Amino acid sequence: MSKDVNIDWSNLGFNYIKTDYRYISVWKDGKWDEGKLTEDNMLTISEASTALHYGQQCFEGLKAYRRKDGKIQLFRVDRNAKRMNDSNKKLLMPEVPVEKFIDACMQVVRANEHFVPPYGSGATLYLRPFMIGVGNNIGVKPAPEYIFSVFAVPVGPYFKEGLSPCNFMIADYDRAAPQGTGGQKVGGNYAASLHPHLIAAERGFADCIYLDPATHTKIEEVGAANFFGITKNNEFVTPVSPSILPSITKYSLMDIARDYLKMPVYERDVYVDNLDEFKEAGACGTAAVITPIGGIEYNNELHVFHSEKEVGPVIKELYRILCGIQFGDVEAPEGWIFEV
Repeated sequence: MSKDVNIDWSNLGFNYIKTDYRYISVWKDGKWDEGKLTEDNMLTISEASTALHYGQQCFEGLKAYRRKDGKIQLFRVDRNAKRMNDSNKKLLMPEVPVEKFIDACMQVVRANEHFVPPYGSGATLYLRPFMIGVGNNIGVKPAPEYIFSVFAVPVGPYFKEGLSPCNFMIADYDRAAPQGTGGQKVGGNYAASLHPHLIAAERGFADCIYLDPATHTKIEEVGAANFFGITKNNEFVTPVSPSILPSITKYSLMDIARDYLKMPVYERDVYVDNLDEFKEAGACGTAAVITPIGGIEYNNELHVFHSEKEVGPVIKELYRILCGIQFGDVEAPEGWIFEV
């Protein structure tokens, strides 16, 4: 399908743009329907839907990439499917078969192929799969029906000027409770982050860093992203906790650090009092890939890693390899790439 769309690919932000088609499927009477593409970007649901009152909903985020040869590929979409099902299980929602999830994403990319930005623009087609509990239900219990949908939005590169370090502050707030839903991609975790983010932004920081809610001694997440650090011994270290969302980008970086850069890789506790063990630090996620951390403010002091102005050499190389894999310029590990 080739249509011209009037988009300035080089000036895209991370904003909603209505594309032509989205996928929608309904779970009712214990099973999913076949699902279909629709041009309607409005949902009509019962006022008593559990998604509106009790937070019974979850979502995912992934991207479609245009390669140099013009073909389009998805990156580790099976991992998004499995992570969504982990969220579904936690919130007592029906699982979406992995094949159905992948097929839905493929259908949406094909139907909106002309919205996939050209190779070299740095822009991508962002996919947002989500599920909501719907139907007439006023009690605190799982919904009688569910909607699974996937829509797509072309988005620009997160960094207009390329990679550049940002400063963060330690939050006084928690984003999730111990034994809660921190490890699932559910809306409540993000709602809890809005107020702390505002405080950080008002103080001139990119975002805040959340410590473990039980002891407030260990780094868990950076805003809506995962933390990682490069130690002075050249090890890749990322925090371990059931409250941390299992970032697909993070696990990909761990594999790249180990297999491409031959670095020791550890998931372990990262104590906020031990920031000086790291020569470089970053946050990672689907939207930005990697956000280099220039410094972290803790106890009214700014701890600077490599530099507040320049990106460290290890993070530069991790970013180069991961983006190269995603855009088809670097050979990917087996099973990472799904051609549309």
